[in-house]
Amino acid sequence: KPQEKPKDSGKVTITKMFDFAGEEVKVTKEVDSNSKEAKSFLKQQEKLQSAAPASLPTVSGVKRPSGMSSLLGKIGAKKQKMSTLEKSKLDWENFKEEEGIVEELAIHNRGKDGYIERKAFLERVDHRQFEIERDIRLSRMKP
Repeated sequence: KPQEKPKDSGKVTITKMFDFAGEEVKVTKEVDSNSKEAKSFLKQQEKLQSAAPASLPTVSGVKRPSGMSSLLGKIGAKKQKMSTLEKSKLDWENFKEEEGIVEELAIHNRGKDGYIERKAFLERVDHRQFEIERDIRLSRMKP
């Protein structure tokens, strides 16, 4: 079940449990307390806490959930499934944080030798070449 831990810096730590290949995976994310995600998470936590004491005590003093709330509790207790792509992304983000290479990758990708810059350059060249070829074709058609 998700948990939250408010901190002094105005951040909220959100921990969610996912099911990936039959194993439990915990995803921990820290977001600003003013963000939409944090607010929706806190509302969800309040709903879960207010719905928990809905069961009634039996004659022996042991609490048993009633029929419909028991079914809803079981449905709500299901863990969300995580796809392979989401798991790979999570593993890559964790690896970058553990190795401390987040800033280095950002600088490298922005620079002249970065992948994104190279793709943009090749796209500009391709577009310019297309325009030149188009102008040549159009000039040949007009006698």
